Amino acid sequence: MAPASATTAQLRRRLAGRLLGWAVMAAIWGGLALGVLLLVFAWDLPRPEEALETTRRPSVTLEAADGRLLSTSGDLYGETVRLRDVPVHLPTALLAIEDRRFRDHFGLDPVGLLRAAWVNLTSGRVSQGGSTLTQQLAKNLFLTPERSFRRKVQEAMLALWLESRFTKDQLLEIYLNRVYLGGGAYGVDAAARLYFGVPARRLAIWQSAVLMGLPKAPSRYNPRANPQAAADRGAEVLRAMAATGALTEAQANAEAERIAFPPRPSRDAGWFADWVNDDLAARFPGSADLTLRTTLDLRVQALVEAKLETLLAGPGAAAEVGQGAVVVMDVATGAVRAMAGGRDYRRSSFNRAVSARRQPGSVFKPFVYLAALEHGLSPDSTVSDGPLTLGRWSPGNGGWRPRGDLPLEEALAHSVNTAAVRVLVRGGGPKEAAAVARRLGLTGPFPNDATIALGTGEASLLELTAAYAAIANGGMRVVPNGIASARAERRALPSGEPAPIRVLQAEDALAMRRMMEAVVNRGSGRAAGVPGRNVAGKTGTTQDFRDAWFIGFTGGTVIGVWLGNDDATPMDDVRGGTLPARLFHDILEGLPR
Repeated sequence: MAPASATTAQLRRRLAGRLLGWAVMAAIWGGLALGVLLLVFAWDLPRPEEALETTRRPSVTLEAADGRLLSTSGDLYGETVRLRDVPVHLPTALLAIEDRRFRDHFGLDPVGLLRAAWVNLTSGRVSQGGSTLTQQLAKNLFLTPERSFRRKVQEAMLALWLESRFTKDQLLEIYLNRVYLGGGAYGVDAAARLYFGVPARRLAIWQSAVLMGLPKAPSRYNPRANPQAAADRGAEVLRAMAATGALTEAQANAEAERIAFPPRPSRDAGWFADWVNDDLAARFPGSADLTLRTTLDLRVQALVEAKLETLLAGPGAAAEVGQGAVVVMDVATGAVRAMAGGRDYRRSSFNRAVSARRQPGSVFKPFVYLAALEHGLSPDSTVSDGPLTLGRWSPGNGGWRPRGDLPLEEALAHSVNTAAVRVLVRGGGPKEAAAVARRLGLTGPFPNDATIALGTGEASLLELTAAYAAIANGGMRVVPNGIASARAERRALPSGEPAPIRVLQAEDALAMRRMMEAVVNRGSGRAAGVPGRNVAGKTGTTQDFRDAWFIGFTGGTVIGVWLGNDDATPMDDVRGGTLPARLFHDILEGLPR
């Protein structure tokens, strides 16, 4: 029996040896395979040390004239914060909604993954994710938003690297300073200033909850874009804080009741912001963050938007008017106080005040009359209003009945076309009128024939408004501008706005102002008059009522108005002296005296 037992023992030892050898070989080959697999996943990983360095686009922050935030572009960063600097409820809110086991796991959370898988399986939909806060940080810092198995493996590898390199508090600080929170804001301090106007260290509990609800979907929960969704998400974070014991249910409910976002004073200042941002790269070269205090008066902007919408929704709709544009400008400096480039910026960002070039109609006539004044005529000089034919062209006068010879003042007041053509001839012809217009800031093109007297060239509302400012201020040409001051990383910069230059003799500008006051007092622009204010201006209407204008001024303000349709379809008998003059009146009446 002994030999048999020995044989059995030998067989067992041999089998055990073989199994051990196979296990060792499997471990070696498995390790090699795992190493190769990790190399495959890691070969295009970014260098974490380099990726931790902040790389971003320079930011541009636009402030209204009173300092309130108007818009931001680029990547907006605030001050770097430490956990000791911020209220404890800020990181508490983050962990409550994103990763309650953050301080217990090693970067990956198997318990969280199993729980998320079970919830998703039993609910029949993907309602929970299993990513840890460290994985989110790895994804946000180093990886693209691509959804793939390869990216998830890389995310896990980077999360393990982060956990080995930094403490839990350091990871929280990196996250709070680098997470994207919508509106171009990176980090809690930038977002706190953007959405609430306070630094991160002064956040209230409900504000912290709103901010920490944003990483899930910054665009969807952005308080400026969707305040209701932001409030709902903030309340969800507060309930999560109550579930972890950070708040009582009563405290969570009370804080949820406090969530409120003040209405933006202007819905559509985007046209102004776009206009100001248009040439910043040339004016302020370099990569420094810019903070620009603009000339925009938010109260005036809100007034313009409200009056324009009221007119377009009421009498404008009845008269088939689909669009409008308004510019309010300081006559002495050209500073733009308000700009509406259309009816609704969110539906159409095309700026009809700046980019649209249309026939100005009779709002061009003051330049024709100025040329005549410079050739020795005066407001009391007379001109015939009778029929006129030049070659094959015979300008009409609408419903005007000829009276014979009229003072230039009366001819302009009633916008008599045949008189304007005769004034053009006595003022040196089309080239002289075009030269005056260019001197005042219009760029054309202008026709080199008598039709220029009736405004058959091209101009933008912004150009025309600035040109009228030169008449209002005594003959000094101003350049439309929107920047009052500029700072780059707390250093003051020159705004670069050109100084006004004289382009008209003061007596000619005064005479033209007198003639334009007659337009409002007893001529085609009577609807623009406001009791107690000395208003001057000019009406304009193009053929078939395709464009209707009124541009006027009083005191230190000039206001330009255009009404029409984007496709140039005719309006229903809308002339410059009707709805545009009425809109001018309504805006001027709402401005402080």
